[in-house]
Amino acid sequence: MTRDEFLQFVPYCQQRLDDDPHLQAKVLHGEIVELGYNRAYSTFTRALRRHLTRPRCGPCHRGRAGPGCGTLEDVQFDWVQLPAAPVERDRGRETYLLMGSLTRSGRWRAVLADTDDLPHYVEALDQVLRRLGGTGERWLFDRTRPVCSTAGKVTAVFHEIAIHYGASIAIRPQMGAPGPVVRAHRSVVLHWWNTAANELGVQAAQDSLDRLTERSDGWHRRVSCKARALLPLPSKPFPARIGVQRRVDPHGLVSFEGNFYLLPPGLAGNEVGIRRRLDEPHLSITTTRGAVIARFPRAPRGAGRTVTEHSGPITLERPNRTSGAGAPA
Repeated sequence: MTRDEFLQFVPYCQQRLDDDPHLQAKVLHGEIVELGYNRAYSTFTRALRRHLTRPRCGPCHRGRAGPGCGTLEDVQFDWVQLPAAPVERDRGRETYLLMGSLTRSGRWRAVLADTDDLPHYVEALDQVLRRLGGTGERWLFDRTRPVCSTAGKVTAVFHEIAIHYGASIAIRPQMGAPGPVVRAHRSVVLHWWNTAANELGVQAAQDSLDRLTERSDGWHRRVSCKARALLPLPSKPFPARIGVQRRVDPHGLVSFEGNFYLLPPGLAGNEVGIRRRLDEPHLSITTTRGAVIARFPRAPRGAGRTVTEHSGPITLERPNRTSGAGAPA
């Protein structure tokens, strides 16, 4: 019975030991318990010795640092569409999540996003890296949009993004199912989402997710090898431009990122655009044709604030004068 129960976790345990020959058995036990293993630590260690052999760390065996110890990390990214949430958010119930895992130490962070376009992906990527405290020298992706084109090639703009952060890009060769470490993190996240998070507001869900990923840091302490280094991040995110459409409510408010912005009188019920560059501290409200109505200081995501002070000229669009049915009198 013990043997059968452990066997389903053998691929995950083998991958973790291959990634880190110094991974403590207590740490590994904690990881698979979170994934559903319910046997005691002593039972786990007996099964581990019976079914797996810990790989030898070559640099430590030779008594000197080498490619496996003290080198820079890679970051493995995984983009997940979460099940529809019952809570209506800015963009409806659709929610995405970007996970970034350090391939050697196993530390990981994750960030929620409202949609799967390139600017929101870049914003999530920047936030993941800042939560990790730096970037690896290489980013690993699946062949997925918005990183790759339909032909499976990394897009030119994503190469520019990687250069901005001082990283290179590699596409994982395996197709189909993700690797065991990614599957494990995805399983933890989906369990969290289904049981605790999908009824929370934007910021409360992200705060809960941050606590979940930070708790796992204690599982990944090193024993013999030096801590892997991370490259410093640029002071500002890559200057991607986020653009969304919103309808002004009857009180003259428009919602964005868990906050409200008060627009000039006369706009209730109108459709407006919201434009923001990731490296700038303000956002612009525009007409549907792009003319700027007002410029606001951007409130922190999910703060629940109502921002009333704005700057910039007020430019109202006039309807097109057309002939025929429906033309204004």
